[in-house]
Amino acid sequence: RNERDIINIGIASNGKYMMTASADTTILIWDLKGEIIATINTNQMTNNYVAVSPCGRFVGSCGFTPDVKIWEVVFTKTGEFKEVKRAMDLKGHKASVYHFAFSLDSTRMVTISKDGTWKIWDTNVEYQRNQDPYLLHTGNYDYNGPCKCAIAPDGLSVAIATGYDVSLYDATSGEEEETFNDVHTEPISALAISPSGKYLVTAGDKHLKVLHNVAGYKASIADMEDKKKKSTTSAAMKERLNQMIKEYT
Repeated sequence: RNERDIINIGIASNGKYMMTASADTTILIWDLKGEIIATINTNQMTNNYVAVSPCGRFVGSCGFTPDVKIWEVVFTKTGEFKEVKRAMDLKGHKASVYHFAFSLDSTRMVTISKDGTWKIWDTNVEYQRNQDPYLLHTGNYDYNGPCKCAIAPDGLSVAIATGYDVSLYDATSGEEEETFNDVHTEPISALAISPSGKYLVTAGDKHLKVLHNVAGYKASIADMEDKKKKSTTSAAMKERLNQMIKEYT
C-alpha cells in the first residue's frame, strides 16, 4: 500500500494495470483485481509527478533529481505480468523536474524544470539497445515556482504554463506561436490539449478555461501541406488532405 499521500493515479489504455504514486519515491503497479504486482522506487528523493503513457506501455516519473525516468511495464504474449524494467532516462536539465507529458504514441515528450527551461524530446528510440532519447528543442521561461506542460496527442504542438500565463509552441521548430497572459488569477494547476489538438484547457482559481491551440492549428496545416507535397498516393488522398486543410483554415 502507499504509505504517503497519493499524488497521481493512472490506468493503462490496454486495461492491463493501474498505477498509484506517492509523494515519497514509491510507485505501485496493480492488476485490475486490486493486487500489487510491482513496486518501483524512483530514487528521486521525492516524486513531483508520475504518469502512465497514453499508449499504456510506460510509466514515467520526475522528482527532486534533474532527470525523468521511464519504465516499461512488460506482459507476456498470453497477457500475464512479466516485469517492470527501466526503458530510458531523459537527462539534460540541471535541477528538479516539475512536470512532463507524453504524446499519444509516446514518440515525443515535453519536460519542464526548476532550472528555468523546458525541453522537447524524441523518444522514438531503440531503448532496448540502450539508445537515449534525442533532445529536439530547449526553451526558457521566467517564473519562480512549479510549472506545467502538455503536448498534443499528435506531438506537433506544446503548451507551457508558467504561473498565470500559458504559451503555445510548434513542437517541430520550437518556435513560440502564441502567449496568453493572466489566464487565471492563481497559478495554473493543470492543463491539457484536446484529442483533436485544436483546444487547450487550463485549470486554476476554481475555473476551467478553454483556449484555441493556435500552435496546433498551424502545425497541423504545415504537416498536411508537407504530406501533400511528398504524397505518391491517389488523387483522392490528396483531395482528402486539401479538404482537411480547408477545415483547419
